[in-house]
Amino acid sequence: MKKADSPMDASLSNSADIFSLVATGVASSRAALLEASGLSRVTVTQRLNALLTAGLLRETEQTLPSGGRPTRVLAVRETMGVILVANIGETHIHLASMDLQPSIISQKTIEISASEAPAKTLEQLADSFSELLNKEDVAGRIVCGIGLSLPTPVDFKRGRVVGPSVLPRWDEFDIRGWLRNHFDAPIFVENDVNLMAIFEHRHNYPNVDDMFFIKAGTGIGSGIITGGRIFRGAQGAAGDIGHIQFSSEDPPLCRCGKLGCVEARAGGWAIARDLSKRGFHAENARDVIKQVESSRPEAIMFVRRAGQTIGEVASDVVSILNPSLIVVGGTLAQAGEFLLSGVRELVYQRCLPLATRELQIVLADPQRESALFGAAHLVMDDVFSKGNIEGLLDRFIRGHSLTKVA
Repeated sequence: MKKADSPMDASLSNSADIFSLVATGVASSRAALLEASGLSRVTVTQRLNALLTAGLLRETEQTLPSGGRPTRVLAVRETMGVILVANIGETHIHLASMDLQPSIISQKTIEISASEAPAKTLEQLADSFSELLNKEDVAGRIVCGIGLSLPTPVDFKRGRVVGPSVLPRWDEFDIRGWLRNHFDAPIFVENDVNLMAIFEHRHNYPNVDDMFFIKAGTGIGSGIITGGRIFRGAQGAAGDIGHIQFSSEDPPLCRCGKLGCVEARAGGWAIARDLSKRGFHAENARDVIKQVESSRPEAIMFVRRAGQTIGEVASDVVSILNPSLIVVGGTLAQAGEFLLSGVRELVYQRCLPLATRELQIVLADPQRESALFGAAHLVMDDVFSKGNIEGLLDRFIRGHSLTKVA
């Protein structure tokens, strides 16, 4: 970090370790900070007071027993910064500004076209982000980070889409590089299913270390939580169960160009294809659910079969990873037990009792903004980490200094 310009700035510059311990949940009280930091009581008090005075941390109303007078719980001040997040789809972008709880401050939806060049779409995105930042409720806050959700395979380390995908023109486009020309903040690009898995883990199952999340929508994908963290694999392709191939005499053609993929059998578009052949109106997963809700026997039958197909591939995952929880989300999950019963049937039928003895298979939280919240958690995990917290404080100090000059 560069040399601080004032005594207050200098105090903040030296307080990165204390801020990170609180922001990451390692320490939530003064006593816990003493133990976790290994610093003297005087040093911890000085650095903590600098963070409290600057408005980066706050003492909450919640208290903890301390052997004497109860001590207040420490937390990041939610209003110290803002996170910009966006869920990019084939026809729309849902974007929002979030505080550091995280909770949504403002949000909007814009129309796009999958056939447009990525630079044009990102121009729309940047303009909309700027619009959210110009609102009074976020005035003066630093942008802690930007998180993007994409319905495509993503090389997380490079922040790029790797085709084939439903956004063909985005293949290898430098998303982070383009956005860095418009925003002074860390930028993260991730597959939507991984972000949905992060949301489910953080909001609903924080004490589960090993979890498998399945998104059953127009396409099929999965996110893997192992040891409490998202598992991406070497290039970010872990969890791509939708394109695992099953052998059969007449394998269906998948959108990826291969034959017999799980998605070509159980994806919403595949069920819609089969319903259309029988004379029903169906183009995507939403149309399939409408047919199920109308109690169409054919739709219910196809959804049950889809659950069995998903259960077949999930059973292999259970045998390899041994998760304690499988969460099934996505549009097709709105079919409830019609889908879930097929998943359970094949998993319990194919796996050894040791792997399934305590295994739970449940429906996901039907939270429409799950990818946005997952993106916010992804940003915070990185910028609040011990290795990156100095960069965040540096940008806060620079913004603080500019405000004083103005």
